[in-house]
Amino acid sequence: MAIVAALVGLLLLSAVHWYLWKRLVADVSAPGGWYRRVGTVLLVLLPVTTLLFQWGGQAGVPFSVKQVVAWPGSYWVAMLLYLLLALAVGEALRPLLLRVLRRRDASRAVLPEARPEQDQEQAEDQEQERVAAGGVPGVSESSAGPGVSKAPDGTAGPQASGSGSGSGGADGPGEPAEPAGDPVAAADGPGRTEAGRRLFVARTVAVGAGLVAAGTVGYGSYRFRQLTTKHVKVPLAKLPRAAHGYRIAVVSDIHLSAILGASHSRRIVDAINRTQPDLITVVGDMVDAEVTDLRSAAAPLAELSAPDGAYFVTGNHEYYVDTLQWVEHVRELGMIPLENARVELPFFDLAGVNDVQGEGTVHGGPDFEAALGDRDRQRASVLMAHQPVLIHDAVDAGVDLQLSGHTHGGQLWPVTYLADLANPTLAGLERYGDTQLYVSRGAGAWGPPVRVGADPDITVIELAATGA
Repeated sequence: MAIVAALVGLLLLSAVHWYLWKRLVADVSAPGGWYRRVGTVLLVLLPVTTLLFQWGGQAGVPFSVKQVVAWPGSYWVAMLLYLLLALAVGEALRPLLLRVLRRRDASRAVLPEARPEQDQEQAEDQEQERVAAGGVPGVSESSAGPGVSKAPDGTAGPQASGSGSGSGGADGPGEPAEPAGDPVAAADGPGRTEAGRRLFVARTVAVGAGLVAAGTVGYGSYRFRQLTTKHVKVPLAKLPRAAHGYRIAVVSDIHLSAILGASHSRRIVDAINRTQPDLITVVGDMVDAEVTDLRSAAAPLAELSAPDGAYFVTGNHEYYVDTLQWVEHVRELGMIPLENARVELPFFDLAGVNDVQGEGTVHGGPDFEAALGDRDRQRASVLMAHQPVLIHDAVDAGVDLQLSGHTHGGQLWPVTYLADLANPTLAGLERYGDTQLYVSRGAGAWGPPVRVGADPDITVIELAATGA
């Protein structure tokens, strides 16, 4: 089944890139030109770099190779999305643009007798000025033809040299030469021919799509580096008054990888420590490669600091690598993994469950009974669970507040709409019965380090005792 899915995916990817080649390369260039050759090569190589970056690790591709292809391979994902969206709009505009060009060309072909009155008067004024300067009425220099020249007295006469036969050459008398060669030549005068009009429209749409895609990806790359800190107040009925104002820093989806390294984790650690939280929760999807590959990238996480410590639960991406090795390394970094477990803090119980991706693995999936089954239900409870879909199990377990990530807030508009359909809450705070769910947009990115319509964040949850 996995092989069939992979083949379908490759066929779809090939079809998409053939469409891009058709619209961005073949439709706008002449065969054999440098643009045609370069464009074809790029549209073959770029998807290869994407496959190596995204899934090369599972195929045994060395991490050093992934680092080489990381930038083109990741950014091409975002470019591909926005090129397709822009070209889709272009497909709708093509008939309209062609119609406009045809009407414009038709208006230019109107005979002088049919010109508007103002244009006719201007032509008559120019004729009078020419006659006054010594020209022959009704005969302009441009209309005198190749066999007529002006005599010294200003009258028209035969040229001294030339055929004088008036045969007009190979094309016959009065017949203009047709533009030679391929339709690219017609682009010098867009609209002269139907082929020229279509070429002009194809190039306009291609250039427009490229500019829109590049601009959007550039903006999204800038937004990715604008890590925001959100402050959210959450009232809990069971929270003691002494805990009013307790601060929990929430971060998810750091996604350390071949493209997001130590500087990325350093930015996150500094942002969290500046908030001076009482507790830090790292809610899954911390890494996208093995410990041996990301040891230096994860090193700054050892500097996370809070009086009640830093805790970690697995996300689905921790199961695409050696999960147990990463859990052990998290301990070495000073964080406490909650593997279907609970710790009793002074004011509330903090529990954590494994991600659903762990089902069927040695590490195991979420086990609410193990994490919350024997707790004192008179105490407030906070649950760390990577995916928001576990909220219904949290409600059944009597959890007061669930902290999640996973969605990235959609990361790239309009993927946000699909992510919203796939999750009970896309981002922010919502209530489900007596349980509240907070979903972080995450601090990192899967694939391209680009965010459009879903800025990265860390969140400081401030707990409030009801009635305090």
